[in-house]
Amino acid sequence: MSQKQKFPHLLGSKWTAKQTHWGWRHFQVINRKNQGKWVFAEMIASVDPSVRFWVNAKQLKDKTLWDAGWKTLEEIQHPEQEPDDLEIFS
Repeated sequence: MSQKQKFPHLLGSKWTAKQTHWGWRHFQVINRKNQGKWVFAEMIASVDPSVRFWVNAKQLKDKTLWDAGWKTLEEIQHPEQEPDDLEIFS
């Protein structure tokens, strides 16, 4: 039985950094690398292809560092409440 691949939808995924990296926030995964138990993603800035770097793919799950998809500055600064963040009053 083959082992389930970690981060199967990583390639081509788009991300917004909470803090700028080399002046940019919007990135896309263009490559992945498996090294033992670690998975790395090569990120490229969406508007400047000369900006590239590798990141541990596990960091992309950290909501304090990254948001999935491309978000506007307004969405980053004032995120809408998620349904599980809403309080339910009876």
